[in-house]
Amino acid sequence: QVHLVESGGGLVQAGGSLRLSCAASGSTFSSYAMGWFRQAPDKEREFVAGTTWSGGATRYDDSVKGRFTISRDNAKKMVYLQMNSLKPEDTAVYYCAAGYSGAAFNIYTNRRSYDYWGQGTQVTVSS
Repeated sequence: QVHLVESGGGLVQAGGSLRLSCAASGSTFSSYAMGWFRQAPDKEREFVAGTTWSGGATRYDDSVKGRFTISRDNAKKMVYLQMNSLKPEDTAVYYCAAGYSGAAFNIYTNRRSYDYWGQGTQVTVSS
């Protein structure tokens, strides 16, 4: 089992940066592919970024490609989302998620592939 806690959200002006962190507990963290999702008011929760259990490969939604970077530190059981050049449309609650992975190359973009979720952290980008 994996317990996830996000932090690092806040209010930032357009063009600014934020770094989200996700702290995980559980002895098998390195067996999980990790992802970041976001949900804006009255919208579906959507995939933002994902990485394999090693962090060796990543995938991004087109809307954030080139601006956001996902990374993980398995020794510290941490996952990060560096967000640069933020836009008002990035405003949402951001969630960290863990999905059990039976293979080193798995990156999940479908939220149904994830087994555990954090409580979310609010990111607000003002124009």
